[in-house]
Amino acid sequence: MEELGRHGVTMLLKVDHERFGSGQRPWTLVLSGPGLGDLRALHADFRTFQEALEYCRDRLRGLPGEWEWLDGYSWG
Repeated sequence: MEELGRHGVTMLLKVDHERFGSGQRPWTLVLSGPGLGDLRALHADFRTFQEALEYCRDRLRGLPGEWEWLDGYSWG
């Protein structure tokens, strides 16, 4: 997350205990900041922590810019 900040991305990752076990997606991921370019912000909910991280990595890799450094980090 520190490296995301250095690349102009603010990341908020939240788990909501009230959504566990109710069939809802308890993990919320919000990305914003100038590092996202014209996209400006992303918001999505997930069933698992791993899904949230993989979504983050995949979305960032699809943006213009140098995101190859993401492959150097463990995502699970």
